[in-house]
Amino acid sequence: MSRATSALNRLAVPARRALLPIADGLGGVTSQARALPDFLICGAQRSGTTSLFKALCSHPAISGPTLRKGVHYFDTGYHHGLSWYRSHFPLRGGLRSRWGRPRTLVFESSPYYLFHPLAPERIARELPGVKIVVLLRDPVERAYSAHAHETARGFETESFARAIELEPKRLAGAEERLIEDPGHYSHSHQHHGYVARGHYVDQLLRMEARVGRERMHVVDYADLFDGTSRALEEIVRYLDLPTTPMAAPGRHNARKRSVMPDSLRAELTARFTESDARLADWWGRTPSWSM
Repeated sequence: MSRATSALNRLAVPARRALLPIADGLGGVTSQARALPDFLICGAQRSGTTSLFKALCSHPAISGPTLRKGVHYFDTGYHHGLSWYRSHFPLRGGLRSRWGRPRTLVFESSPYYLFHPLAPERIARELPGVKIVVLLRDPVERAYSAHAHETARGFETESFARAIELEPKRLAGAEERLIEDPGHYSHSHQHHGYVARGHYVDQLLRMEARVGRERMHVVDYADLFDGTSRALEEIVRYLDLPTTPMAAPGRHNARKRSVMPDSLRAELTARFTESDARLADWWGRTPSWSM
């Protein structure tokens, strides 16, 4: 990461927010001199993407966008155009290989990319050759965590059980409308897909159809948080970067939750059984939560 970008991204959240308009304005003026991402963390939401983002930013040859984790261009911001997207990333001049250091790779992390039906096609068109990193978590735990997250952000007012009950109605026709009208935005599709987002295999197949399986690296949540840096080192190798000592990722954005009722957990687990079996076939391994 460039020294300037690294210093800005280490600022406290209020300071970063205060500086965002200035940074965005400067980025817009210098957009054509800025890099586009070499790889993307595309999700899944509430599967450790923030922790992975912070951990990868500690690598000396990896840089994120200025003052933010994700840009949300390929899902909700696509209407802004590619020049707007470029404006969020470091200047190309500071990323070049020099003095034995490899070229710095640029990335961002926007977890909605995996679930948005048009994101894979847009990624393939705008970033040919980009690599995709996906984190997967027990879909039952992911759903419960997502509900707590959306509630804390003010996007959910119903209990978890009620939100699960309402989900089919909330999401009815949303994906079809997003595909038919690329300018359409669905609040519920982005914020209320607790069960739908956990059917990973369909989302991975959609991404594979656009970018190719060889450009996708899928990580199990349990491996990322096993207390070692092994999952990080595998990602670094996948990116063709030299390995460097990296600390095990910390946990970020965790929220306190009550215990999920056993009956609801059993019901949700059963709803993911078929999807998880298809995922195992596609992935070539059994997900940690199915062992």
